Amino acid sequence: MEPMAMSQDQDFTPPKRPLTLRDVSEASGVSEMTVSRVLRNRGDVSETTRNKVLEAARELGYVPNKIAGALASSRVNLVAVIIPSLSNMVFPEVMTGISDILDETELQAVVGVTHYKPEREEKVLYQMLSWRPSGVIIAGLEHTEASKAMLAAAGIPVVEIMDTDGDAIDAKVGISHRRAGRQMAQAIIEAGYKRIGFLGTKMPLDHRARKRFEGFTETLAKAGLEIADQEFYSGGSALVKGREMTQTILERNADEPLDFLYYSNDMIASGGLLYCLDNGIDVPGDIGLAGFNGIEFIDGLPKKLATMKAMRSEIGRAAAQIIAKRVADSSAPRGEEIVLEPELKFGETLRRKKKPF
Repeated sequence: MEPMAMSQDQDFTPPKRPLTLRDVSEASGVSEMTVSRVLRNRGDVSETTRNKVLEAARELGYVPNKIAGALASSRVNLVAVIIPSLSNMVFPEVMTGISDILDETELQAVVGVTHYKPEREEKVLYQMLSWRPSGVIIAGLEHTEASKAMLAAAGIPVVEIMDTDGDAIDAKVGISHRRAGRQMAQAIIEAGYKRIGFLGTKMPLDHRARKRFEGFTETLAKAGLEIADQEFYSGGSALVKGREMTQTILERNADEPLDFLYYSNDMIASGGLLYCLDNGIDVPGDIGLAGFNGIEFIDGLPKKLATMKAMRSEIGRAAAQIIAKRVADSSAPRGEEIVLEPELKFGETLRRKKKPF
């Protein structure tokens, strides 16, 4: 599918010159030699001085250069790809898209995993930038202030992926998760479902799931509906969690049954579908189900699960194309925005829109 929209931010300001030890020295009030000792963890430096230097470097977004000697001013042909998970089936498809493009260039992707933890993302980013990669592809638009400072000061192409609901540091490629939530809610409303349950991740850890939930509930509210019950989990997406959560929420609402369950991803939705089928629950007659992502795994289920394809491979390819183009031509436009349109698949677990009598 072609990108729905592509625009360039005319107000984007190119990164300043690369930060140096002198910048950290001036910001901390400490000599460059002492700054160097602190950042290399060498020599005898007081704790007070060390903290002053580290705090100044963190606020500036300064990352030491690990490329020594004659190569000190060079970039290496690496693209830092920072993602939340490799166990989640979503991100291997993104990586495949990235590799499809970079394999045609001299660039090589190196991967860092954050486990959805902002403080770990900060550490991974710091280490990767210290090797002076040619570009960064990073999942999401939400980062710590220190991570934002490092990305802004890196002086290389930065592409934030998966999400377009928010401001980018440089370029962004993804889908609108709020729009995806609205589209799914509208399909559920039009099918005539009324008592809707939500099952998903603990959303402070998953900003994209939170945005889908916001779009979903806003659309329900406009139709005079609200979420009847919710069930949350933490940890990796898994079939067993989906089964357990589905059993819990259905038993809790036995006196006033739910007629639809919306899951934050396909894996727990698949577990929910298997639970329903194993227990003789008619899907979508007694209850409708839908997930999110459109992973290939669901094609092997006894019934085709309703879902929304999140354009993962396409996102990876588009992000890598931006990096490759900008590395090859430093005058190429910055601040690209590519918004892809997710694809709703009704499958066999979501009724089609009710026809008027």
